[in-house]
Amino acid sequence: MGETTPRGPTLEPGLRGLVTDLASDQRAFKNVPWSKAMMWLFLLSDIFIFACFLVGYMQVRITTTVAWPNASEVFALEIGGVHMPLLLIAIMTFILISSSGTMALAVKSGYEQRRLATGVLLILTALLGASFVGMQAFEWTKLIGEGVRPWSNPWGAEQFGAAFFLITGFHGTHVSIGVLFLIIMAVKVMRGSLAAGRPGFLTRRRGRYEMVETLGLYWHFVDLVWVFIFAFFYLW
Repeated sequence: MGETTPRGPTLEPGLRGLVTDLASDQRAFKNVPWSKAMMWLFLLSDIFIFACFLVGYMQVRITTTVAWPNASEVFALEIGGVHMPLLLIAIMTFILISSSGTMALAVKSGYEQRRLATGVLLILTALLGASFVGMQAFEWTKLIGEGVRPWSNPWGAEQFGAAFFLITGFHGTHVSIGVLFLIIMAVKVMRGSLAAGRPGFLTRRRGRYEMVETLGLYWHFVDLVWVFIFAFFYLW
């Protein structure tokens, strides 16, 4: 009888299952669209930037020896002689959160190949975003008129102005860019460029409605960041 070749140790069922799971993850991530993967990487880098801004703001506010302005008073509106604390900020927050809902419906309609509904929802999302930016511009104009500057303000700690313009300005820039891309995407969807795969910006592949979802990732991120700004800057 010939000698049998010794066989190596066999994998236990649990370990074999782990190897199988890892292999299946490779196959799953292989099908992720390149645009979506790049958007996730961009959002990850943006998370670090916003986190640095907010942590820096909190550090400055905690360590300052001068009284920090009361947000309820600074961001209040006088309507008919009635003092309304944070009314404008509450409306802005409601508008931006509502735009997340319309964006989610646009993504759903896109994958269902409902071109008209997708385009209309993208336009509605852009209008909500533009309304938010307009209200933020009004807020900036009001505070600048009251004497707020990046280096000073009439209510206390000088760092307040720098933190306010930096954080809200950076976020407002993100919203403005998002509105621009929403309009571009809505036009392309309504023209049928995504369905037909016409050569052009974001439309080279036929039926590439995942681009709407990729844009939705960006928009939901912008909305989520505002929740943190609202909580730490306006409510604290």
